[in-house]
Amino acid sequence: MSSFYDDLEIRSTDAREAAQLAALQANIDRIAAAPDACRIEAGQVQDLSDLARLPVLRKSDLAQWQTDKPPFGGIPVRNVAHVFQSPGPIYEPGGVSHDWWRMGRFLHAAGIGQDDVVQNCFGYHLTPAGMIFESGARAVGATVLPAGTGQTELQVQAAQAVGSTAYAGTPDYLKVILDKAVEMGVALGVTKAAVGGGALFPAMRQEYADRGILCLQCYATAALGNIAYESAAMEGMIVDEGVIVEIVTPGTGDPVAPGEVGEVIVTALNPDYPLVRFATGDLSAVMPGESPCGRTNMRIKGWMGRADQTTKIKGMFVRPEQVAALVAHHDAIVKARVIASRDGAQDAMTVQVEATGASPDDLAPSVVATLKMKGRVEVVAPGSLPKDGLVIEDQRSYD
Repeated sequence: MSSFYDDLEIRSTDAREAAQLAALQANIDRIAAAPDACRIEAGQVQDLSDLARLPVLRKSDLAQWQTDKPPFGGIPVRNVAHVFQSPGPIYEPGGVSHDWWRMGRFLHAAGIGQDDVVQNCFGYHLTPAGMIFESGARAVGATVLPAGTGQTELQVQAAQAVGSTAYAGTPDYLKVILDKAVEMGVALGVTKAAVGGGALFPAMRQEYADRGILCLQCYATAALGNIAYESAAMEGMIVDEGVIVEIVTPGTGDPVAPGEVGEVIVTALNPDYPLVRFATGDLSAVMPGESPCGRTNMRIKGWMGRADQTTKIKGMFVRPEQVAALVAHHDAIVKARVIASRDGAQDAMTVQVEATGASPDDLAPSVVATLKMKGRVEVVAPGSLPKDGLVIEDQRSYD
């Protein structure tokens, strides 16, 4: 098996950016030509840096668009073979062309190929995960056992009967199958695992390694397909060749400094379902350098929490968007962080701001105007707030 899925994985930065720009401009032209245009006009992106000026598309926006104009909210979708439903509900199209969700790239990196039988334990009903991984398995020439979820004893019997060599599913369910096999006295031949949809803890990965199984994880969503994936180097997650990933301050579309934690925003270059600046709601950060495996695309650190830090304080919700509005409201504010705590039996709010030439009293009116409640304002030196992606920190304990 070749080390790489295709030459796209090892192209230069200039070649990758030129191809991404051409694909992005073609998608924007298609979106702009559609009725209602999804808030995007033709000609807005002349360089990849222009992407940051476009509006962020959030799941709540997409759900509302789909309510107004079902099933896909006016986005110019084509080549639809399946329609899936995710919580919300949100409806996603699915195609059957080669590697439509780009999952084959990840399975190849996990060492899965034409000699493998993949036991696909992702769900096949309504949600697309099962089809996403099946499409990837077909792309690398593997045989698929469409096992779905549950019925663990039957899973063991089937794995033995058909000779499953690879597992696809959530990280923890593989252990359930392996433990059941031991209980039944059945020896399985699984040596590879491609997982997603949940946390792969180091101890779990090590347990699989002790059982002779290489377990790698990907980062994918129903709407976007594969976003990033691990290779055998296991140093961060390599961004897929079919998407553009930005890391922004939660609640905004503003890119963070390199290496800082922020919300993952993804632009899908799929011409069949062009999503531009789609907010995942997840936190991550860009890693410097290239993967030791030789793949040259940007790497991210993987899932680092949720960007939607909406918190109720004094009976009112405070949202990341409001914290962003606070920063924009007063010229002296560079960065802000809201801390929810307890003062006796009551909630308390402290607003820490990086600012120059302004006192807490100067900034208090802006806090009330944007956060809709009073709180203690603390002015701190520029650069002193943590770079962990949090703009709202809940320190309350009710134990």
